Amino acid sequence: MPELQEQEERLQFDRFDHDDAWALGTRLVELARERGHGVTVDIRLGDHQLFHYALPGTSADNDDWIERKIRVVRRFGQSSYRVGQSYRDRGTTFEEQAHLEPARYAAHGGCFPIILRGTGPVGTVTVSGLPQLDDHRLVVEALELFLDAKRAETETTA
Repeated sequence: MPELQEQEERLQFDRFDHDDAWALGTRLVELARERGHGVTVDIRLGDHQLFHYALPGTSADNDDWIERKIRVVRRFGQSSYRVGQSYRDRGTTFEEQAHLEPARYAAHGGCFPIILRGTGPVGTVTVSGLPQLDDHRLVVEALELFLDAKRAETETTA
């Protein structure tokens, strides 16, 4: 759990817009293609879907998982994996204890909040198609690469 909390504290944006969604989304798609992963990628700012792409090997089921994971992140303000892990760490499951409809909420890895520094969660970046920890790790890796590139870009123009 401390590692999951640290990720959310570290992987924050100073700003996030449509162009950032495109760049982050295409980065995620590139990573998935390089590894032969069949995933669906979704990025939203509030309720506005800014990026959505389904690689070969995915289906409408992945879209359903994305919606369910997003509801968890919006409700709890934390990554879907972190929410699910908090229940597992207590020896139970989200499905047993959250008292939320499983057909609408899935505390499975793959959805991460887009957090603006000083503001809080403003959107989501979601992957569906791999085992939940792998979905989570793919999103975290893409966020790290994206934010590192943004920092480097800022440093070279400063």
